[in-house]
Amino acid sequence: MACEPLNHVLDGKEISKKQIYEIFESAKNNPSELYRASSIIRDNFKSNTITFSKKAFFNLINLCRDFCGYCTYKSEPGDQKLSLMNKKNIRELAELAKKYHCTEALFVTGERPEEKYNIAKQWLKENGFVSTAEYLVHASEIALEAGLFPHTNGGNLTKSEISSLRKTNVSIGIMLENSSERLGEKNMPHSLAPSKNPKERLKVLQNAGELSMPTTTGVLVGIGETPYELIESLYAIKEIHDKYGHIQEIILQNFQPKDDTLMRNTASAEEAYFKTMVALARIIMPQMNIQIPPNLSPNSYQYFLDAGINDWGGISPLTADYVNPEFKWPQIDFIEKQTRDSGFELKARFPVYPEMIDMIPSELYQKMTPIMNKDGLVKENYWR
Repeated sequence: MACEPLNHVLDGKEISKKQIYEIFESAKNNPSELYRASSIIRDNFKSNTITFSKKAFFNLINLCRDFCGYCTYKSEPGDQKLSLMNKKNIRELAELAKKYHCTEALFVTGERPEEKYNIAKQWLKENGFVSTAEYLVHASEIALEAGLFPHTNGGNLTKSEISSLRKTNVSIGIMLENSSERLGEKNMPHSLAPSKNPKERLKVLQNAGELSMPTTTGVLVGIGETPYELIESLYAIKEIHDKYGHIQEIILQNFQPKDDTLMRNTASAEEAYFKTMVALARIIMPQMNIQIPPNLSPNSYQYFLDAGINDWGGISPLTADYVNPEFKWPQIDFIEKQTRDSGFELKARFPVYPEMIDMIPSELYQKMTPIMNKDGLVKENYWR
C-alpha cells in the first residue's frame, strides 16, 4: 500500500483521525488505493451482498418551520406541491404499496409545521391530533395494519416522541447533515434552519441510542462544507454509535442544485470528492452499512460499489422521491442487473437491518417473520 495508514486498517487496527486526514490527502492525487482498501473491508464484513429496501414514500406534510438553502421539499400554504395526507390517503397508499410487495412505509414530514403554520395546526386538529409527532404514531399504525413496516423521518423528535414511535416503527431516520456550526452562520445553507443545529441533531441521535432505537443517519456532501468538517461529522456519528450501538446505516447524499432554492446556482458535489468521502466512511466505520442514493448519481451509481458501499437505500416502485423529485428511482430489475454485473448479489431488507432486529419490540418482529428469511432479510419470493 502506498498509504501506510491503510495498511493498519486492512490489518484490523484502529486508526486515528489524524491518519484519516493523511489518507484523504494521499487520495487527492491517487484515490485507487483508498478505493481498493474500502472495497476489501466491505467484502470482509458484508461479503458480496448489496441490499435495498422496497418502499412507499408517504409525504405526510411538507410544510416546515425551517428554511434550508438547498431544500425543494418544503412547501408553503397554497403551493401546488403542498401535501397534507389524511387517514384515508395513508390507508389507500398503504394498501397499494402492499399490492406492490413493498415492505417499508417511509414517513417524511417537515420540521414541526404546526409551530409556524395555522393551516397545519388546523389540519392536525381535524384529524384528531395536536402535533405532527402524534399523528405520525397513528399513521404508522395504519401502515402496520396494512402489512408495511414504518420508518419515520420526522425531524428533531424528542425522546418521548421517539419512545412513542418505537411501538410501531422498526427504525427511524434523521440526517445529521454536518456537525459544523459554521454551516448555520449568515448566508450559509442552515442559517434559517434552527433544527439543523448539529447539537440538536446529535441530541436526537443520542436519545435514540438511549432508547435502543435502530437509527439511520448520514451526511450531505457538497453543501459548502470543508472535507475536514465532513470527516468530523462522520466521527461525531461514530462516537455516538460506539456508545449505544444503534446506528444501523450511514447515508452519504450528494448535493444536487434545485431551481427553486437559494443554492440553485451552486455546482453539484464533484463526483471524485463524493466518492472519496464514501470510501473514507467505510474506513472510519468498517462494519457499518454505507449507502448512497442511486437516483442522485443516475449515470454512475454502480461505480460507488468500488468505494465500499453495501446498500442502495429505499427504492420505490410506485412513489416519487419527494425530497429530490427531479431524480426518478431506478427500476429495481435494472439496478439488480447493474449490481450483478459488478459482481454482487442484490437482496431486499426490511427498514431495520438484520443486525438490529433484536432491538425492536417482539410484536413487530412477529409481524416480520412470515416474509423473513433465515438471514433476517426479506424472502426473495416476496419482494420480486
